[in-house]
Amino acid sequence: MNPTIERLKLIFLGVFGLAVVGVVVWTMGWAIPGKKCAEARKWWDPGERVCAQPVLISDITGRTIQDKQAEAAARAAIGRPAPQAAPASKQP
Repeated sequence: MNPTIERLKLIFLGVFGLAVVGVVVWTMGWAIPGKKCAEARKWWDPGERVCAQPVLISDITGRTIQDKQAEAAARAAIGRPAPQAAPASKQP
């Protein structure tokens, strides 16, 4: 067979192999972890490949959300349950 065709065949097989490896690395390193992070209702940073826990501004500033519906919506948006009410203590 023509050596040029053999060389081209090997080049195309090499490029195809590198493309397959690239797709596998991207899938295992970015796509699957990003999907798992999104399912856990967290923030995925593809540049750093970090799955971060969202934080409410009220947790940072210490100011509480006055509107209970808005607080419930904010907690639901980040996947955090509503705080449990403290049980009333019995006074004798």
